[in-house]
Amino acid sequence: MSKLTPKIILEGTRLTFKTDIAFAINEHPRIVGPRKYKYHSPLISAEWCAFTNFPWGRGAINFEPQEESLAMETYATWAHLFELQRYYSWIVDRFHISTRAYQLKTYNKDYDFRWLEERLAPLGFHIVLLTRSPDSFEAARTERLKVSGNPSQYDNLQIFVEEQELMRRLIRDSMLPVLELDMTHNTVETAADRIADWMESTGGLYMP
Repeated sequence: MSKLTPKIILEGTRLTFKTDIAFAINEHPRIVGPRKYKYHSPLISAEWCAFTNFPWGRGAINFEPQEESLAMETYATWAHLFELQRYYSWIVDRFHISTRAYQLKTYNKDYDFRWLEERLAPLGFHIVLLTRSPDSFEAARTERLKVSGNPSQYDNLQIFVEEQELMRRLIRDSMLPVLELDMTHNTVETAADRIADWMESTGGLYMP
């Protein structure tokens, strides 16, 4: 059988179940193959707050201006790692679209990531933009507060509505295949199946 080598970037604002879906597709038999036992499978994120030595700090998305070179080198390093290990599956929970959105909104600076996408495209990377209707964020917040360790980040839902529209605009510039998936009435399981259907239809599960 052909080797499954999907490469999927999940983008979207908070409360769209990105991380839950990332774990689900990273174990989905139609995306990574059937598993009879647990083994290493990479799931990474630009949202890791690895630039600061305190919780909920800064990373490759919400870096400060003086950390720009660190953030860009981080993206270049990820790209190089993907190129070195192209015949494997990579699931990414937030990446460069999130960085563009945050930096535009916070510092009014738009970073040109075409250089990054030009390296990701030959590897078969696909983007899934997870969205939800504006009036559904309240119910999603109620569920998230049951488990959140940082509940204050969900105080202002209008931030997420605005960020979602910004991401929609930014992602139109992408040279990668894009699927927008509305999570208003989808579950994590149905979303994972939808993503599997799309990846199959686009040939994104395999390397040439």
